Amino acid sequence: MTVAAQATLSRGEAFARIRLLRSPNIGPVSYNQLMRRFGTAEAALEALPDLAARGGAPYRPAAVERIENEIAAVRKAGARYLFHDGPDYPALLAALESPPPILTVRGDVGLLSRPSVAVVGARNASAAAVKLSRDFATALSAQGYAVISGLARGIDAAAHRGALAGMAEGGGTVGVIASGIDISYPPENAELQEQVACEGLLIAEMPPGTEPLARHFPHRNRIIAGLATGTLVVEAAPKSGSLITARLAAEAGREVMAIPGSPLDSRSHGCNQLIRDGAILVQSPEDVIELLLGFEGQPRSSFREGQHSWAPEIEDNPADIAGLLTLAPIGVDELIRQSGATAGAVQMALLEMELAGRLQRHAGGRVSLQS
Repeated sequence: MTVAAQATLSRGEAFARIRLLRSPNIGPVSYNQLMRRFGTAEAALEALPDLAARGGAPYRPAAVERIENEIAAVRKAGARYLFHDGPDYPALLAALESPPPILTVRGDVGLLSRPSVAVVGARNASAAAVKLSRDFATALSAQGYAVISGLARGIDAAAHRGALAGMAEGGGTVGVIASGIDISYPPENAELQEQVACEGLLIAEMPPGTEPLARHFPHRNRIIAGLATGTLVVEAAPKSGSLITARLAAEAGREVMAIPGSPLDSRSHGCNQLIRDGAILVQSPEDVIELLLGFEGQPRSSFREGQHSWAPEIEDNPADIAGLLTLAPIGVDELIRQSGATAGAVQMALLEMELAGRLQRHAGGRVSLQS
């Protein structure tokens, strides 16, 4: 059966993990907290109704039939699951604070153990930037690198095509999509997405059948940044998903690189801003390889977004913090200071409120009341 991806993971527990993650108000943070607290997804599922009731609402986990249909759809797509503690799960991604608990994949998972670099940039890229993306990716793939991107128009598509062209020396390409594993987006890249799945590796976090909604793309960007030792931005506007990916890479302690461009072209302003803020200026594939060769977690770029990497064990007795929360996001560390409670008690209170649909989590370890 498709869910039995790990020899040490029973079918029942694999099924329960998928069901836990697909249940209402469960995200990577709450999933990981529940797994740490209860040890297995089966035990966590049994505890959910009581936890949500303590948070102030009834609760029903995802229906068994829904999970059975999902597993059938994954199998039909020729894909399989990767669980967060499985042998094939990428080590760099697992090092994130809250890595995706479950991925669906098609293709060569061996690429996840190759040296890796993310190449991202504008969808409406200039012809020169598209050529740069393709040429860099071809050269990096030819040197054994897995080139990771998001299968979008413009820079992403050029990076995948370049990496496929240069993969004879052991490199290749990994495409991370914001939809289910069985959905192609954008439509004009459907053939390219299939080629990536057949000759490289295709990764999705969302369940099969999920259309790519705007709120899914930041999750996809987090995976792209988390899979790679470094992220190269080829061309990007100041407010773009590519810069979000760069910031996520910096937050994870990875190298951030950018190719400079003309100040007269707004599509170059994002890269120029990254360089001004501390990203490493690169002009050739050799520059990228020099930066990433032997990387041991100490990037040369001074571009930083603070890492929020503490994850205390949740405690049985929740803290009384509801009165401290508003619709304005606030850091969990600030809640701990103001409440005077232990970190574990605050985390338990947040978990109960989240399961009850009363809490919303934000980037940077912040939370607010659900709007």
